[in-house]
Amino acid sequence: MGFLEYSLFAAFVAQVLFTIQVVCNHHYAVKKSDCNRDGFRPRCVLIVPCKGLDEAFDKNIESFFSQAYEGYHLFFVVADPSDPAYDRLLDLIARYKSTSRTRTVEILIAGPTGSCSQKLHNLLFACRKIPTDTEAMVFADSDACAGPNWLAQIVHPLRRDKNGAASGYRCFIPQNNNTASLALSALNAKVCQLLGNTPFNLAWGGSMAIRVKDFHELGIEQLWQKALSDDLSLSRAVRRTHRKMVFVPACMIASFQTTTWRELWEFSRRQFIITRVYSPLMWIFGLFNTALGVLTLWGSLVVAMLAIRASWPYAWVYSVGAVLFWGLQIYRAILRQKIIATLLPEHKEQMKTARYADLFFFWAWSILFLLIMLSSAVGRTITWRNIRYRLNGPLDIQVIDP
Repeated sequence: MGFLEYSLFAAFVAQVLFTIQVVCNHHYAVKKSDCNRDGFRPRCVLIVPCKGLDEAFDKNIESFFSQAYEGYHLFFVVADPSDPAYDRLLDLIARYKSTSRTRTVEILIAGPTGSCSQKLHNLLFACRKIPTDTEAMVFADSDACAGPNWLAQIVHPLRRDKNGAASGYRCFIPQNNNTASLALSALNAKVCQLLGNTPFNLAWGGSMAIRVKDFHELGIEQLWQKALSDDLSLSRAVRRTHRKMVFVPACMIASFQTTTWRELWEFSRRQFIITRVYSPLMWIFGLFNTALGVLTLWGSLVVAMLAIRASWPYAWVYSVGAVLFWGLQIYRAILRQKIIATLLPEHKEQMKTARYADLFFFWAWSILFLLIMLSSAVGRTITWRNIRYRLNGPLDIQVIDP
């Protein structure tokens, strides 16, 4: 075998190993999706930072009032009473509080940030207001819609000391099946397939829980005072103690979105820049894996066509190789869509177009994914919720334009 054959064989082995990991993650998600979570009910506070009115804002906020969990505290946090979310929250509290199982509901006003992101400033302000008997803190985003058992599911792994924190993830559900929204859903699904019973899980701040004692022991408050990312900085702290970041499949949360190509590019590039700063090895792995997937997908096809046209010896082997490369990626697309359908069955019909867009155009989304990752290799300035930040380092954040 020559260099070409060795390269194709190595790439094929890498793709097979990656596919095996996705299969394992699929089995884990299916196995854990309907587990019984009765019997562990720590005293908890649910903290939801808000800025502006997200798409489906009322529906999302209502879901946090509707948790099948007795006596939890619910804190909403805004930077300023002039935020449009403030008045809407007042109306929603008046509408849902009487039927909710919450013990208390409050809207906290955190004020503007200085040395960290506005979201972290809001979270820290709320963390300092929790009741003294609180055992667990749970965090959610205002653009996420949680199922009724979400709160019970997200705190369940905290019963074991070896688990440092627990996290779910999001599924973008297009409200308008324009191409950009379908692309956003597909790109997000490609990240979702990486989560499972692995040591590589990262927390997602829109569905995340940690014990209060661990929050203090890990020094999360001190980290957040200088950070931009709530979830990646927390993930780093958990990893340093060699404890587990648990992915809870049942805590997959629906996020109803309509986006444009400009918004898609800005959002995705921002996520990858943050990942590059806070988890560079994970970013490098993602870039390598994405580039390898694109190169092998199209490279195998080109080599097979050249082999047939030039009548190379064993040309059929290259053709079989191309079929296998394409087949593995199609199979992974099928699996990640099955994961989403299993974890969010109530949105299966709504996701029909997005599901077919992923299955038939996975090759296009892979190229888009690679281009966005390559663009995130340079630059440290991002815009998040209309605030510009410069990420000089994981704990060196500059607020450029508040």
